[in-house]
Amino acid sequence: MSVSRQKKVYIPTTARKNQYITVGFPLTEAILAAFPDAPSCYEALSQIVFKLADEHELINVHVIANDKLPVVRYHSESYCFPTSEQLRIFYNPAYHEARQLHTTPDFTARKFRVVFLATGGDIRVNSAAFHAKVQHFVEQLKPLLPVQNVPIKVRDHQHLSYDFFAKAKGNKETYGYKLRAIDSRYHARECNLPDNHSALCYVTISMPVNRQILSQFKAAQDADYGNLYQSISQAFIDAAQSKQLSRVAMVANGLTPLVRNSKYEKLQTTAESQMIGFDPNAEAPAPITHWDSSKLVDSIKFAIVASKSDVTDEGYGRFMNQVEEALQSFTSSLNLDRERVDMILRFHQHISYSK
Repeated sequence: MSVSRQKKVYIPTTARKNQYITVGFPLTEAILAAFPDAPSCYEALSQIVFKLADEHELINVHVIANDKLPVVRYHSESYCFPTSEQLRIFYNPAYHEARQLHTTPDFTARKFRVVFLATGGDIRVNSAAFHAKVQHFVEQLKPLLPVQNVPIKVRDHQHLSYDFFAKAKGNKETYGYKLRAIDSRYHARECNLPDNHSALCYVTISMPVNRQILSQFKAAQDADYGNLYQSISQAFIDAAQSKQLSRVAMVANGLTPLVRNSKYEKLQTTAESQMIGFDPNAEAPAPITHWDSSKLVDSIKFAIVASKSDVTDEGYGRFMNQVEEALQSFTSSLNLDRERVDMILRFHQHISYSK
């Protein structure tokens, strides 16, 4: 394989691109007390946000004032629904607009979070321009807040998602992505990031647990699924390590896996979320597995995190090719019906910094 080809990964042209940016700050007592005559502090702050967002042509905006975690995904229809811990937002960036305030009656939020969803055409090409708009928004928001010097956290989330078995379903056309780090892409488009920003790159895979899987491991009638999960976990870890991918995790307990940089963030598993912590600088960390042997899940979630050496313009393409080769080996060992199974792979690039 040529060097230039190694730097690219060939992804189905049906892949979905997504980007959203969150801007958040703590709701201190001083901020809450600054709006005694307003219907609520949240409504007053949201009106400031919506007016400023309109000025910057940010047209899909959700204000979250109930401490729920935003989870954003593509969908042909626009809708969002809350769980006890999350706000799940589905939309098509080509068509959908929104400006919504999300609160919970009689609940005092600890954080005020604004979620900006990317809109328009090629999301990845226009990601720097979108981020620059949000940067300008933050700079103009600061003096409008009732308390000065409030620490504002900016998080930029970008995804490429596709069915790993798309080719078997007849979607054979691919596009060669020369994946680049976010800061490099942004710098080339004159959108500069603070030097102290942190970055994390990883892949998540969702594999449905169907009758074929159950019968293959003779687990259809079992009340204890530990052997099923152990066998699948070992097959996944072996396939990943054969391609020099050591930062891996598997979750099969019904919780939503959330990958975090353990060097900077405290990890706390909740009733809905399974926190998975990786330090990209750590050498050869042990695989992480979480499953509930008494519960048969609808799908098993996997994660593969890029190492420090992968987080370069040349490294991402190589990393993704290693991931695809490992998944080819892993899924072949399970003998999955590629024409009938959707195995969704999502490539994540995240950056965060404080303003």
